[in-house]
Amino acid sequence: MADIAGERPDPDALLKTLDDAERQAVRGKLRVYFGSSAGVGKTYAMLAAARAQAAQGTDVLAGIVETHGRRETATLLDGLPVLPLKDVAYRGHTLKEFDLDGALLRRPALVLVDELAHSNAPGSRHAKRWQDIQELLAAGIDVWTTLNVQHLDSLNEAVGSITGVRVWETVPDDVFDAADEVMLVDLSADELLRRLKEGKVYLPEQARHAARNFFRKGNLIALRELALRRTAEHVDDDVQAYRRDRAIEPVWRTREAIVACVGSDTDAEYVIRSAHRMSQQLDCDLHVVTIDTPRAAPPAAAEIERLQHSLALADALGARTETLAGGDMVDAVVRYVRRHNITKAIVGRTRAGGWQRLRLSLTALLTAVMSPGWLWRRHSFADMLAAGCPEIDIIRLGAPPLPAQAPPGRDPFTLGRRARPSDDDRGARPLAGYAWALCYCAVATALSALAFPTLHQTNIVMLFLLAVAAVALRHGRGPAALASVVSVGLFDFFFVQPLSSFAVSDVQYLLTFGVLLGVGLLIGQLTAGLRLQAQASVKREADARSLYEFARELSSALLPEQIVALAGSFVHATFGARCSLYILGLDDRLKLASPSSGDTPAPESALAQWVYDHGQPAGAGTATLSNSELLYLPLKAPMRTRGVLVLEAPRRSLYAHPDTRRQIEAYATLIAIALERLHYVEVAQQAVVSMESEKLRNSLLAAVSHDLRTPLTSLVGMTDTLMRQQHALPADMQDTVRAMRDQAQRMHALVVNLLDMARLQSRDAPLRMEWQSVEELVGAALAAMREPLAGHKIDVAPLSALPLVECDGVLIERVLCNLLENAAKYTPAGSTLRIHAFVHEDGTQTAEMHKAEMRVAIADNGPGVAPGAERRIFEKFTRGERESATPGVGLGLAVCEAIVAAHHGRIWVEHAPGQASGAQFVFSLPLGAPPQIQPETA
Repeated sequence: MADIAGERPDPDALLKTLDDAERQAVRGKLRVYFGSSAGVGKTYAMLAAARAQAAQGTDVLAGIVETHGRRETATLLDGLPVLPLKDVAYRGHTLKEFDLDGALLRRPALVLVDELAHSNAPGSRHAKRWQDIQELLAAGIDVWTTLNVQHLDSLNEAVGSITGVRVWETVPDDVFDAADEVMLVDLSADELLRRLKEGKVYLPEQARHAARNFFRKGNLIALRELALRRTAEHVDDDVQAYRRDRAIEPVWRTREAIVACVGSDTDAEYVIRSAHRMSQQLDCDLHVVTIDTPRAAPPAAAEIERLQHSLALADALGARTETLAGGDMVDAVVRYVRRHNITKAIVGRTRAGGWQRLRLSLTALLTAVMSPGWLWRRHSFADMLAAGCPEIDIIRLGAPPLPAQAPPGRDPFTLGRRARPSDDDRGARPLAGYAWALCYCAVATALSALAFPTLHQTNIVMLFLLAVAAVALRHGRGPAALASVVSVGLFDFFFVQPLSSFAVSDVQYLLTFGVLLGVGLLIGQLTAGLRLQAQASVKREADARSLYEFARELSSALLPEQIVALAGSFVHATFGARCSLYILGLDDRLKLASPSSGDTPAPESALAQWVYDHGQPAGAGTATLSNSELLYLPLKAPMRTRGVLVLEAPRRSLYAHPDTRRQIEAYATLIAIALERLHYVEVAQQAVVSMESEKLRNSLLAAVSHDLRTPLTSLVGMTDTLMRQQHALPADMQDTVRAMRDQAQRMHALVVNLLDMARLQSRDAPLRMEWQSVEELVGAALAAMREPLAGHKIDVAPLSALPLVECDGVLIERVLCNLLENAAKYTPAGSTLRIHAFVHEDGTQTAEMHKAEMRVAIADNGPGVAPGAERRIFEKFTRGERESATPGVGLGLAVCEAIVAAHHGRIWVEHAPGQASGAQFVFSLPLGAPPQIQPETA
């Protein structure tokens, strides 16, 4: 075997490393100051290090630093250039956010951006601050930031279960893992609690609340452990990256990791369980590997089944399993160990009788002679692995207790041999290859007889070697070994003096026989190994081609039926299995998209629903309902599970083979991605259709209402003229004119609502924002609605002391008119309508997020709003459940919501306070700073 430690690095890996280095050279560096909780000193440590960098001449810019009122932290900002914050308008308020464009324009060498998990205000370029940092890094600017452990996506739920507090601002783990440096800022729980009591973390009132909830000693200890472990994982990744960059092969014992080497023998499960217990004790990763070495004949079915069960057990225990390919077992394991920086290898040791030990010794000697590196190889796989990788620990387990029905096994990794097959297995193996070997030898003998004595014995030997190579190439290692032995005998019998006898007259021919036998065995070994490796390569290439073709065909599928047809054809062609698909519909229910054929079992909908709900496979070859004849796999897409794939295979062993199982799961993933692509294509098409329909409807409403407005205005004017002259009309005509006027005014109000809705949704007319008095707006609305409110009592609270509000007076008056009209329509005559307004301040907001708003409420004592319809009544063309005598189209409340939303306010309905029945409609408008009113001069 070649010297492993002296092998050259992989050229492809070196090229990839160079490409990565080039990309990193133009990208900024990210440093994360990482801590267990607030108050450990992350911002303080970042500022202290930044001041040191600035003292060395680095261009440092404080992009945004949250001092939270801590004097010691704020002092460190003195002398550092600070980037002005950007004003972001949100619902009438101005919020302060990090100025990304300003930082990119300034282009310092280093930017300090505090609180990596912060959510930006609506209207910012990016929703999250970590996205701002990604853009800075892409521009070649170094960034330092801070992060608490509870803000990591993968740990958010674990922290919530520990502390009982769930934070909603999180950072993807990929962002944290991609950081060039992680600086752990650590503080003991007692020290942190002391700082909390001294007011160095929160203000006194906040500190008392935090001490009763989040800042408990047990919580802080657990968070500290999580932060330490996550930092250690990042450092371990840095070590692995450094080893790859420097092409360092020897194992560095920076972190424990265990690999269990198993074969198809009866002690494989014992080795896996022992390795799992050891990994639990050491709290380290567990790897389980097996080696697919070239063999003279296919393995027996019992061996395949034992190996599959062993690997399934390893998967269930959470180990990482892998099947290594190659003719040299030690080389394959050493490469795996060094690639994953594993420190301990575990191999089994099983009992063997005297005859077995003798057989193994002879087999070891023969294999060592035929294998590369035979001079230094030893009998035991453990010894060979120790010699090939001396920097790791080799643990050889004791022999497990033997089951009564199982024959004794042996070291599964001894010289690449498998467990001894049973008589049934031997009888089942094909003998055609050995018969062909004898035929090849007979042909070589016949050709040699024709050429003898013209050709010398040395050249005749070449004909026999050619026959051995041909047998190895066509029929494998076992027939080639037989051909080697038979060739020696035939050569001696027919071509060595004395002829027709196995006697040898010249002792030198013994060397010829030995060389012929050895070379024949070696040629057969190497040729058969290359043949098997070529077959394995062809199989892998066929699998990869099948996946590529399947992915290519799925990319052009435009209907679920096409995906179902492609899945059925490719799965059957690749695995010989029939499949069915359950696809998630728009109503979030599973539907059987492809019914099973008559010769396959019908899939069970309940089991498919269980697989979808739990996201776990079930059925044949799994731990859930393994007696089922079908295998159920969830179709997991990046966003969610899209359905269930149901497989029926010609043999149950197909499900258990690790390579086949991984390929089946790859097919399921491709199907899931294709289904998700179709889903979002359908969603996008529906959105486009909805937008176009809405646009067409708005255009139609605007056109129709505009054309109706002119004749309606004329009609209202004529009815007003008739009303002024009604004394000259007969009594019955007066009632008709009055009814005409009422209907014309109602129609005019409907047209105005249509125009307002079309104008607001088209956004082609800006709001005319002016400072208005709420008292005047309410008065104007009551005057306009004098006649519809004639049968109701109006109770208006004092409004003169309220501040001015900036709004479009005409539109807000329309809101008040619509709400008053709605109250009059759905309340009986004689009922009381109450109007009041007040200033509401949200005291839970921070100083930066402080906001105040004007709220106007109109309450009635009618039937109220049915439970569950509080939001539905604000939809267009939706009317209340109680029919009114006054006709309408259900646009009034929708217009109100659109107008209020255009003013960055809200509108809602609630139960009327202090009443057994009734509804109260409330809308809010943001309050700003009104202009100063100059007093009138005398």
